[in-house]
Amino acid sequence: MPELKRLHAGHAPAVLDFELSNRAYFAASISDRGNDYFEQFTDRYNALLAEQETGTCAFHVLLAEDGSVLGRFNLVGIENGTAELGYRVAEHAAGRGLATETVRELCRLAARRHGLRVLRAATSHRNVASRRVLAKAGFVPVGPADPADLGGKPGTWYQCDLVTLRP
Repeated sequence: MPELKRLHAGHAPAVLDFELSNRAYFAASISDRGNDYFEQFTDRYNALLAEQETGTCAFHVLLAEDGSVLGRFNLVGIENGTAELGYRVAEHAAGRGLATETVRELCRLAARRHGLRVLRAATSHRNVASRRVLAKAGFVPVGPADPADLGGKPGTWYQCDLVTLRP
């Protein structure tokens, strides 16, 4: 049974493997991280952990029973009861409802652990799977997203009112 865990230093090798193994798959629907991301992975990863310690972000991994990463689920810009949600799921795990269930779980966690009331997420119009995940998890479209925020692709902002979610 997959388990959502808060990101920590020990996850680094599995996260790097996840990102490398799924790079082409991710690049088909979202902006590629670029070679610099992989060349500077250790420094960037450590910076994420330091940022997480400030309380402005909360990074999570969805782990398979063997410890491999099935997905990453992040809350960024935590401030005044709101945050942005970002996520990505491994190609071999896509289409099985894991993203939807994990986004729902993260919504509950965001309200309970971080006191958040609202989550926002942006996705491109072409990313049908992500739009479907957000809708199933209780997010509603609230307006256009700036293409600059989506790798030059037009898209939509979605929002979820965590106060009205059922436990």
